[in-house]
Formats: sequence, structure tokens, C-alpha cells
Amino acid sequence: MADTPPPSPEPPEEPANLKFLRLLVTILTATMIIGLVVIVTLIVIRYRDQSAPLPDSITLPSGAVATAYTQGRDWYAVVTTDDRILIFDRATGALRQEIDILP
Repeated sequence: MADTPPPSPEPPEEPANLKFLRLLVTILTATMIIGLVVIVTLIVIRYRDQSAPLPDSITLPSGAVATAYTQGRDWYAVVTTDDRILIFDRATGALRQEIDILP
């Protein structure tokens, strides 16, 4: 007759508090994953809607050549080669302010 290994002992049953702790850790992990997905989604939605539309065309005063452009919520500005900043109204396109840059 061949030697048969002795039957392995059954693993002891887990205590109730260990099962409860395992459940809590699983719920916490799921909550953190869902929360992270929600936060990333909100950030993407928030920043996607923030860009202001560029104007179709900008009419500069005669002799002005643009070197830089920036924009705000209701205005946009053009920096020219003759060291001026021209600030225009976004709605009308009218020149709001002209700032000379001192050397």
C-alpha cells in the first residue's frame, strides 16, 4: 500500500471582526476611487469651459505692428513694436486704453 498524506487540517474560521474590517477596507477603497474619478472629471469640465473666444480680427492703429497678444474676460491686449500696449473691448472691438511702455 502506498503512503497517503495525512488530511490537511481545515483552516480556522475568521473572526467576525476580521470580516467586518475587510468589508470596511473594501468600501473605503471603492469610495476613494469613485471620489478621485469625480474630482478629475470636475477639474476637466471646469477648465474646458474657461477659454475665452479669440476675436475674428483686430484692427490696429496705423503704423502699429503686433508682437504679443493676451486676453482677459472682457478685454484683449496687443503689445506693439513701438512699445505700446493697446487694450481693446472684447464686445465692441473699440480701443479702451493705450499704455506707453517707458524704457
